[in-house]
Amino acid sequence: MADDVSEAEPQMVLSPLTSAAIFLVVTVDSGGETAVRELLSDVGSLERAVGFRAQSEGRLSCVTGIGSHVWDRLFSGPRPAFLHPFRELSGPVHRAVATPGDLLFHIRATRLDLCFALATEIMGRLRTTVTVRDEVHGFKYFDERDLLGFVDGTENPTGSAARAAVLVGDEDPPFAGGSYVIVQKYLHDLRAWGDLTVEAQERVIGRRKLSDVELSDDVKPADSHVALTTVAAPDGTELQILRDNMPFGAAGRGEFGTYFIGYARTPEVTETMLERMFLGTSSAPYDRILDFSTPVTGSLFFAPARDFFEALPPPPTAGPTASVPTTDSQVRPRESSLGIGSMKAEIDR
Repeated sequence: MADDVSEAEPQMVLSPLTSAAIFLVVTVDSGGETAVRELLSDVGSLERAVGFRAQSEGRLSCVTGIGSHVWDRLFSGPRPAFLHPFRELSGPVHRAVATPGDLLFHIRATRLDLCFALATEIMGRLRTTVTVRDEVHGFKYFDERDLLGFVDGTENPTGSAARAAVLVGDEDPPFAGGSYVIVQKYLHDLRAWGDLTVEAQERVIGRRKLSDVELSDDVKPADSHVALTTVAAPDGTELQILRDNMPFGAAGRGEFGTYFIGYARTPEVTETMLERMFLGTSSAPYDRILDFSTPVTGSLFFAPARDFFEALPPPPTAGPTASVPTTDSQVRPRESSLGIGSMKAEIDR
């Protein structure tokens, strides 16, 4: 993958993992476009005002993503080249659902109170103009583990590799420095998971539970999570995304889950991982983890660079575009300039 990443200042996509997060997904009600544009222009100042209470130790940040259906209702001019609605995937056994989402606020900090305060400020501005579709409060669980007991995010790229994998570059100059983000809320069947032996759990994931060491190729099953989410470009280069997943739960309701959030330079990389998980390959019918983890949401957004919010494009002059479902032929992205357009065929082995 090319590393011609723009000098535009990105949102805090690449900031280190934190111990608390709130994921807030909303849709914009008819007539709410003006209020939303005003909030988008001010979200940076709200972040600074709330974060100032804890100075630098709080590490408060908010990444704002914008969905395909609402983009043309808010802005005139060009769109991000590969922005489209999340595509539902119906596999032989499991399904990745698509759910509504116009705006994503990914709020992170070392303290949940800071996340909550910023979410409250944002919703105070938007409450009468949006509909909340999902709100999840995430937390760090022991040593970066999910509620299944395995370390999450092991393969995240770092440094220049992270920038190259996550930030749009010269392939789409008007939106350089931005990032595509896909979110899914997974609910775990911990009772069924707990009935497995540790060795069986390790075969599902593809890693050792205690050490987090990946199983060797001669031991790792083809339907393990690691095997199916490792993808490569036609030239053999491994393609990466940046995961900032967080555990969440409500013990009293028996709700236990992982909020998946993956940032990438093009959504095609994350989508290929999901296709392999849900639709399978010639070697595996589907990702075995799906027998224990069920997605109940699925949305795709574009998180522009910071300067986009400092000078928003003008609003559309012909009135808001109706937010209606788009056919798959309309939303399929152009052949990627990153050389992975034919990746599905290349890696289906």
